[in-house]
Amino acid sequence: MIEVFGNNINPSVIVIGVFHGDEPQGDYLIRKYFSTNLTTNLLLIPCLNKSGLLNNKRVNSNEVDLNRNFPTKNWIPGEKNDYFGGNSPASEIETRFLIDIIEKFKPKAILTLHSPYRLVNYDGEARELAEKIADIMEYPIEKSIGYPTPGSFGTWAGIEKHIPTITLELDEKVSLQELEVPVFKVFELLENY
Repeated sequence: MIEVFGNNINPSVIVIGVFHGDEPQGDYLIRKYFSTNLTTNLLLIPCLNKSGLLNNKRVNSNEVDLNRNFPTKNWIPGEKNDYFGGNSPASEIETRFLIDIIEKFKPKAILTLHSPYRLVNYDGEARELAEKIADIMEYPIEKSIGYPTPGSFGTWAGIEKHIPTITLELDEKVSLQELEVPVFKVFELLENY
């Protein structure tokens, strides 16, 4: 079961952690933030890929990379490796759950927490928000992650659904406790977005 936190029935921003099970930072940071901000205006999903997290694997229990499983114009199944997009777009329960949440709440922006690249990536009309987040994190901004990402969440949400979408790639060499202050400042920025 995918947990969702937040008290606002109409959140303007959704924050998502653990698309990839071997990138656990989001789970810790989102849970910690919510534990001290119970009245948050954000819709928080600490761990999208619980089976991947439990197994410390990028992919879910069906060996699918959730960040390649969205029904985009450029979706392809690809080879069965850590970037496998599934047998069909939105084949995974986690993908369908996230699509349903976004269609239900129609957020103004979305933030996903990843690692290890130490950068702010964005899709759609999100440059201004990306710049603010980059200033807080002291990370560079990159419009492209540098390699093809067919079926990616950013393409689906940011480009095709026109929802400003930020991928915050956290520095995996920095402790979770050191990430708390800047990441919580990003969350506070999004509280009023």
